[in-house]
Amino acid sequence: MEDFYGLTLSHLEAQIGALGKEKYRARQLFRWVYTLSNLDFSEMTNIPKGLRTVFSEMFSLATMPVAEERHSRDGSTKLVLAAKDGYVIETVIMPEKNRVTLCVSTQIGCRMGCRFCVTGKIGFKRNLSAAEIVGQVITVREYLRKAGKSPVTNIVFMGMGEPMDNIDNVTTALDILKDQAGLDLSYRKITVSSVGLLDGLKTLDAKSAVLAISLNAADDETRSMLMPINRLYSIGKIMDFVRGFKGTKRTRITFEYILIKGVNDSLDDAKRLADLLKDVKCKINLIPYNPSSHTEFERPEPQQVDRFHQYLLDRYFTVIIRDSRGQDVGGACGQLGMGYLGDAASHGGTPRKKRTTSPEVTS
Repeated sequence: MEDFYGLTLSHLEAQIGALGKEKYRARQLFRWVYTLSNLDFSEMTNIPKGLRTVFSEMFSLATMPVAEERHSRDGSTKLVLAAKDGYVIETVIMPEKNRVTLCVSTQIGCRMGCRFCVTGKIGFKRNLSAAEIVGQVITVREYLRKAGKSPVTNIVFMGMGEPMDNIDNVTTALDILKDQAGLDLSYRKITVSSVGLLDGLKTLDAKSAVLAISLNAADDETRSMLMPINRLYSIGKIMDFVRGFKGTKRTRITFEYILIKGVNDSLDDAKRLADLLKDVKCKINLIPYNPSSHTEFERPEPQQVDRFHQYLLDRYFTVIIRDSRGQDVGGACGQLGMGYLGDAASHGGTPRKKRTTSPEVTS
């Protein structure tokens, strides 16, 4: 049985066409599952009963079992979802005043080895399938619906893993999420973050998603120390890509800059960043470092963060200090995956079978 959430509309049409059935049935299925939030084939009443049975035997609409849920004081929720092979996938729900953002994962572990990131300490386990990426969105949709809470409005690919290191499955997932016959999410509501894997970034166009690049330093020496990938994709190469990126008039690439005490948070660092980006139409997200027992770095003092922020504002950059949500539940930027390292603070642990609850209708 194939996981429905990994199928683009064109792939679904091809499978249904191979049965000798009308291809428009694929659009009907997309509408039932993604637009009407119905995960029960038996209730899809504009599809003949016999064909509903066939579809129920071909495709699984099961959502991912929730192995654990942790609620932060700031209102965000980290869900630990159980994959079929025993691994767990972490995703974070972040409600705000006018929107609900979901942070999704694209890999289990990560091979980028960024020194400030817990996920990198896990090492690379495997890529998530497109079905597992979309499945996070559908699982959370059902979780929120049953809880009577507002639905997800924005998605950020900023969870476990490097999206551009799993480009084929990420691209498929983006196609499914944005399909007008289904969830119909605008590309402006989806952000894909990368350490700067240019081979993957070059395959995306301006309407694939909002692009964010994890920069974290304005000089190669510091960035290479923090992010080994910089030895392959240097700051100069990243800036060449950004300047050559063909976007719309409204396109702004976001640069993420994690502020780490004594490493990249001085006013000299702010000046170097301003000089680097002075001719680039962009947005800068400053992210005060989220400490972990698995990394050696510290969070800057609030006053130093404010000075860095003000320096950039005074030079007319669009720059914000990004609120790190879910710090107290191991759900903030750079903290996902602590359970794989046996950190009691994460309430995780090495991947194992757990008592699970599931919001799904299993098909």
